[in-house]
Amino acid sequence: MVSIAPYSHKNIKYTLKYTQLVNFQDGDYIFKVARKPEEIKELIEAGFEYVTDQNGLKFFRKRK
Repeated sequence: MVSIAPYSHKNIKYTLKYTQLVNFQDGDYIFKVARKPEEIKELIEAGFEYVTDQNGLKFFRKRK
């Protein structure tokens, strides 16, 4: 088992510094919809993250 503790920040001010460098804006996503398991697999392998499902459709997003 690998511990992630050595890679974490020891001081919150460093964490805050890095989170402020990331620009989180609403329009910075690519959205895709999947119906079949093969499509879902392809999207996950391409780096998309699951958001929700509705009417049998699964919605995914990925940062631009």
